[in-house]
Order: sequence, then C-alpha cells, then structure tokens
Amino acid sequence: MSFFFTLLIFIICFQIQNDPLVSSSHLNTLNGQHLQVIWPRWKGNPKGLTGPITGGIFLDTLADRLNFTYEMVRVTENRLEPQGKERGLFNYLWNQQSDLLVVGVTLSLARSEVVDLSVPWIFETYAFLIPVQDDTANINGVVKPFQWPVWLGLIVSVVCVTAALILVDRPFKKTRSANLIRDREHTAKRKSGRAGKQYLYVFGNLMSQSGPCTSKRLSFRLVAGVWTLAAFIFVQAYNSILFTYVVSPVNQPLINSVYDIIERNDVQLLTRKGSSMNILVSNPNATPIYIKLKKKLDTFPNSRCNLVSECINLITPGSRNTFVDGRSAHLETIKKKFEETKRCDLQLAKEPFLGGYASFALQKNSRYTDTINKGVLELLQTGIIDKWDRSFHPMPRQCMANGINSGKKRQETKNLSISLKNLTGAFVVYFVGFSLSCLTFLFELIISTAQR
Repeated sequence: MSFFFTLLIFIICFQIQNDPLVSSSHLNTLNGQHLQVIWPRWKGNPKGLTGPITGGIFLDTLADRLNFTYEMVRVTENRLEPQGKERGLFNYLWNQQSDLLVVGVTLSLARSEVVDLSVPWIFETYAFLIPVQDDTANINGVVKPFQWPVWLGLIVSVVCVTAALILVDRPFKKTRSANLIRDREHTAKRKSGRAGKQYLYVFGNLMSQSGPCTSKRLSFRLVAGVWTLAAFIFVQAYNSILFTYVVSPVNQPLINSVYDIIERNDVQLLTRKGSSMNILVSNPNATPIYIKLKKKLDTFPNSRCNLVSECINLITPGSRNTFVDGRSAHLETIKKKFEETKRCDLQLAKEPFLGGYASFALQKNSRYTDTINKGVLELLQTGIIDKWDRSFHPMPRQCMANGINSGKKRQETKNLSISLKNLTGAFVVYFVGFSLSCLTFLFELIISTAQR
C-alpha cells in the first residue's frame, strides 16, 4: 500500500508541476486577449529610444505560450516617470493607453506603489563607456620594475658596499713596507686607474660588466662575493619585470572604476535624464558616493542627455568623457560603432558600478500580472533568455577585449611588434647618458686646454 500511495503522490505532483498555463483559461488570464504594448525599440518609434534589445522576441515567445495577441503603441518619451510637464512611459499605464511596458524597469518601492512589476527577467549592471586612449610613450618603463623603496635601498646598498670595500682594503695598504711599495711603485702607477676604483667594481656588477677583484684579502673577497650575489639577484629581477613593462600596452584606459571619476577633475560623467542612475544621484538622501557623482554631473551643462545617441556622440577619441548606462546597451554601442567606422574606438571600464534586476511594468492591480509572472518564470527555467542575450550581443572579434567586464572570454589577438613607444624609456636613458658623457668630455677638454 505504501508503494502505491507514494506513486499516486508522485503522479499528482508531476501533473501539477507540468500543467501548462494555456491548458486552462481560469489560470491563463491572457488567453485570447489583445494587449496594448509599449516597446521603445519598435521600428515605429523614433530612433534613439532605449530598451531591451531582446524585448521583441521575448514578447513574441510569451504571446505564443500564453495565447494572446498584441499591438504596439507609438511613444516618443525616453523616461519612465514623468518630470514636470513632460510625460513618461508610466503615463500610458495610468491613462489606460497601454497594458504592458516591455522595458527594463529596475525595482524600487516608489515604482511598485504606482505600477505592477513582474518578476525580474534580466540582471543588468551599470558600466562606464569610455573612449579608447591613443598610445602614449612608455617613458617610465625603465623605472617601473622597482618601486621607489627598492630603488632607494639599491642606492644605499651601493654606497655602503663601496665604503666597505674601501675600508677593508685600506689597512692592507698601510701595513705594506716601504721597500715593497718602492718595488711595486711602477705597478701601482700602472694600475692606479683600477686598484682604488672599488665603486667601479660595484657598479660594474650591476651593469653585468664586472672586472677582477682589486685585492686578494679574504675579507675583501667576502664582501665582493656577497655583493656579486646580491647584484645578480637585482639584475635578474629587474630584467624579468622590465620585459613585462616593455611589452605591456601603453594606452592606459581613461578610468578603471567609479572612484577614478570622483577623484579626478579631468574626467566628466554623462548619463541619461530618464535613467535610473540619474534618479539615484538626484535623491537628496542618497549615499555620499551618489552625492559626489551628482556634483560631477552638475559641473558640466551637457552631462544629462535626452537620448543615448547624444551621450555617445560625446565619447570621442581623445575626450575625457565617460557615459554610465546598462552594460548590454554599451556592448551594443561598441558593436554599432565598429560596424560604422571599422575601428574599436569605445571600450568598457574595468569595473562595473552597480547591479540590479529589471522587470516588466503593468497597470496597477492588473489581472495579467500573475500570468505574466508565470510565463517569465517558465522562460527563465528553460535558459533561453541567457541564449538570447548572447546571440543579440555578439562582439566583433577585433573589439572583444574592449568589453572587459562583459563576462565573456577574450579572443586571442595577434602578436604585435614592439614599437618605439614601448622603448621610449630606454632611449630617454640613452640620450641622457650620451648628453652627460658629451658634457663631461667637453669639460675635460676645456680643463686640459687651459693646463697646456
């Protein structure tokens, strides 16, 4: 009996779980209905309005599963809430002109009080769209391998080792007899350019040009041996790290995170007037980071754009502007720019700023809300929404690396030859040293001429 009872329970649960929405009209309130739908990206609306690019196929799939028809309502507004005398997309719901808004409505308490929000159907993050910076000369590439404490320690070590070699070798010279000194006077004069030049020995080790020890004393050779080992470690570490700085990109991004925008005065922030980001920064009770972003927006008269295209037109190579909006919209913009110019002039900042869920909007207390929620949950379970997102936002191979925080694996790029800008630091050191040697030669020439 227990076996048959368990089997009966399993069959009932299975039937309940797999009962399709369209099988019974009392569960599917959309069955046979005709809806007025707003999708800003509909071809009948003006260009430049923002909205989910997958909204059309999402709506068609829901219509097939839930057995309803729809027609698009033409709109010209690009914001959700009305502002002053300007209407918003919510007005169409309040005035019974639309049943459903196929847009990305972020969840908030204020919005849930005036409209019905569906279950979240997409997770979106805000990202910063920035121009690709031109290549810059890698002047500091020679000194970058070591931080300043390492360079300071190296200089101190050179001074200390040189002083130690001089002090260790001095007592040996004082104990020499007068006869020995006279016997080797000629040899000392011949070797005077090398015997007392311990500092040349120290620097020679660092430059991999070391000569023989100038003393046979054990203490001298111990100090010299220790320095030889330390210099070998310094040189190998420097050469290894120097290689990465030589071949590393010299076009550093304009910003990496939102903190760069706040801390730097030369970077200007742009946003849409009707975006959720503009609402967040305009809240008088916002957190300090939003208050700082609002100050950034207020310092530039054109920082709030009516259309996305207006903000994108300000993101040009060489500019110091960054546009904050949804990541998916930015990826689509990068793709369109490449198709127009065949160049990857736009990229995303390394770190996204804010993440949130997006929902559909319906009339308050709509009888279609529960059915829409069930349909969205079914599509989420199939995983087809993620497939749409990948297929509708294909990045060109050439610009794949520009979508850094897109969560996709970067495509392999061709190996590029090292340019002069990668080796600028080495040439700077060369010209400085050459100039000093020329000045020293001229100085010695003047002194020798005056002596003659």
